Amino acid sequence: VQLQASGGGLVQPGGSLRLSCAASGSISSINAMGWYRQAPGKQRELVAVITSGGSTNYVDSVKGRFTISRDNAKNTVFLQMNSLNPEDTAVYYCYSRIATHPLEIPTDYWGQGTLVTVSS
Repeated sequence: VQLQASGGGLVQPGGSLRLSCAASGSISSINAMGWYRQAPGKQRELVAVITSGGSTNYVDSVKGRFTISRDNAKNTVFLQMNSLNPEDTAVYYCYSRIATHPLEIPTDYWGQGTLVTVSS
C-alpha cells in the first residue's frame, strides 16, 4: 500500500490550497483518513480526520477554515485549506487506516509529507 500526497506549496496569507492524498495497492477497506502536520520545532498534530461514514473532526485552530473530504471510489482524501495564515506553515502528512484483506485488523499507512508555506 502506498499513499501519495500532493498540493503543497507557497501561498500568501489569506490564500487557499487544496491537498490530495491517494491510496493505492492491495486495499480491502479504508476506515479513517486524515491529515497531520508538523511545524518546525513543534510536535506533529492531528489537523483533521474523516471516517468511512463521513464524520469529520478538526483541531480547533482550523475549524471554519479547513474542510476534509474523501472520494471512496478513488481511495483519496482531500484537505481544502482557506484563509491560510503563517501559523499553518508546516509539513502536512496524510494517513489512512487500511485493511489489505477482509480479516485483517486495519493499520495506519502514511504519505510522504507535503510542505505548505504561508508567507508574504
